[in-house]
Amino acid sequence: MSDTPAAAARRDAGHAVEAPACTLDRPAPALLRGWRCLRLVLHLVLGALTIALVYPFTRRPTHQALRRRWSRALLKVLGIELDTRGEAVAPGCMLVANHISWVDIFVINALAPAAFVSKAEVRAWPLIGWLAAKNDTIFLRRGSRGHARIINAETAALLDAGCNVAIFPEGTTTDGSRLLHFHAALIQPAIACAHPVQPLALQYLTPAGHFTRAPAYDGELSLGQCVANILAARRTVARVTVAAPIATADGGDRRSLASRTRAQIARVIGVADAAPALPGDASSRAH
Repeated sequence: MSDTPAAAARRDAGHAVEAPACTLDRPAPALLRGWRCLRLVLHLVLGALTIALVYPFTRRPTHQALRRRWSRALLKVLGIELDTRGEAVAPGCMLVANHISWVDIFVINALAPAAFVSKAEVRAWPLIGWLAAKNDTIFLRRGSRGHARIINAETAALLDAGCNVAIFPEGTTTDGSRLLHFHAALIQPAIACAHPVQPLALQYLTPAGHFTRAPAYDGELSLGQCVANILAARRTVARVTVAAPIATADGGDRRSLASRTRAQIARVIGVADAAPALPGDASSRAH
């Protein structure tokens, strides 16, 4: 499947490397897609009610347990099977992952509930912004150094409390067959408060183990089209390969740490390690 013009432009700008083409599968029957769609709507309503009625009377450990259970149920509704490999996710780590889809957030939460760093614009989105804010999302306003210091402090407080904070240092999504440059500035808070970083390699596969772009939310694809593609896939495997935590207390710089985490993820997903540094790395963006 070829890239849209926008996706191709982003690929070239990010020094991306192609992986083997995806294997297409027969779409799910219309009845199954309709049933999944109905269950998805009901599941979203359940999540909103849980946050509105249960969160105010419970503490963060309960919120995290509910978030993990809800995320696992969401994956089942979407026909996605979670396949975890490698190490256990350690508490108090910054989780560094490649970025393919909006589903990535729930795949990670199904494994180990985490706070996510997101662009500030998400906070203004109807319902989604409210849900994100109630689930420890850290909203980053791009281009503001003063705000970056506030974000670093919020991230440090969560890590010090034993929570995980997840980032997508590519700053945008791909279809999963390539890996873009990692913006090192997003890793700085972990170094500043001497907490480890832990790489997570995300892959979406068919049941036979072939690459699929069904969950990809890239290029000019709309959110509705992305959801439709997920619902149309008979079954998708979300594989998360967890590497060992990398200590930051030894004073290593953020660029070398970004390169190291990228290289580990690249080896798992099967693309080249090397990614030349891009100008303006300090002004990275987060999704």
